[in-house]
Amino acid sequence: LAQLGLAYVDATGNMRIALDRPAIFLSDRVTDRDPWRGPGRPRGSIKGDPAARVVRTLIDYRGPLSISDLLTLSGASTGATYRVRDYLIEEGLLERLSDATYRVPDWQRLLREWAADYALPPVSTRSFIAPRGIESLRARAADVDGFRYAVTGSLAAEEWAPYAPAKLARIYVQDIAAAAAWLDLRPTDVGQNVLLVEPKDPRSIVFENTWTARDGLMLAAPSQVAVDLVNGPGRNPSE
Repeated sequence: LAQLGLAYVDATGNMRIALDRPAIFLSDRVTDRDPWRGPGRPRGSIKGDPAARVVRTLIDYRGPLSISDLLTLSGASTGATYRVRDYLIEEGLLERLSDATYRVPDWQRLLREWAADYALPPVSTRSFIAPRGIESLRARAADVDGFRYAVTGSLAAEEWAPYAPAKLARIYVQDIAAAAAWLDLRPTDVGQNVLLVEPKDPRSIVFENTWTARDGLMLAAPSQVAVDLVNGPGRNPSE
């Protein structure tokens, strides 16, 4: 506004009035924050599935991206997309460019901020034993076309950055009973080496942008694997 020579006054007291004749200059800067957000009003966040969809899209796809791109690629609602955009801009996690597109200045920071807010959507979990071990399970899963799944955690991370042999296969599935039958797993509460996780929503973001490993195993998107590791037990955060 100042560059255009326009005066302004806002509800917080920010103002700039400059006249040549008569010579008048009034300027004050009070706040850059939302004046209507009182101390009792909760801050925004990037929790929940809609936020996960937008953040995952910003990390998974090379930008810059427009709002239309975000809506199409993420599958999030218009309202949720705008709310997440506003929050990310306020936190310095997203930049608006001159052509009305957006870019992430630091994707690692965005990933860590999302991980800090991340809450796994409602799920059912059951533990199993793969009788012939994880490598046999891996080979069996790579040849299965009958159900949708996405491997996450240590077993998936081996594809990009081997750390240590995976002792537990954590797998998102749409139907635990069907997946256990397909993979020939045995239910157990002791000594498990497989954890099947079934999101309540079969269209969960965890199944989006999957990655096919070199041996054909279907992996969750790298961004999903990363956030699951950061919030996982034991050595997972180190991985």
